[in-house]
Amino acid sequence: MRKILAMAMALALACSGAQAAPLPAPARAEVDALLTRLQSSGCQFNRNGSWYSGADARTHLLRKLDYLEKKDMIKNADQFIDLGASTSSSSGKPYMVKCGTAAPVESKAWLGAELKAIRAH
Repeated sequence: MRKILAMAMALALACSGAQAAPLPAPARAEVDALLTRLQSSGCQFNRNGSWYSGADARTHLLRKLDYLEKKDMIKNADQFIDLGASTSSSSGKPYMVKCGTAAPVESKAWLGAELKAIRAH
């Protein structure tokens, strides 16, 4: 019994020290570039029926990125778009991006196009 308890404690300690790894540097660079483009685009970002500036969107999406990294749920920018930057985790509604007088588009499409442009350079 004592040996089992010691093994359980050792396993618990080993698990408690394990932390999720942040995004690999190339993926983080792509996410940072995406969020910088959104912030500097002059576009508005809609979540749950309210419009926000690109700077506010960046702040919100960075919080979601932090959460996803801590849960070790993403490994690349595509997964960040799919799991964190395309829908509200509270309502399930898609995020939208509106640039100037153009019709709003889903953020998944907008960010996907921007990621494609980043990768083309």
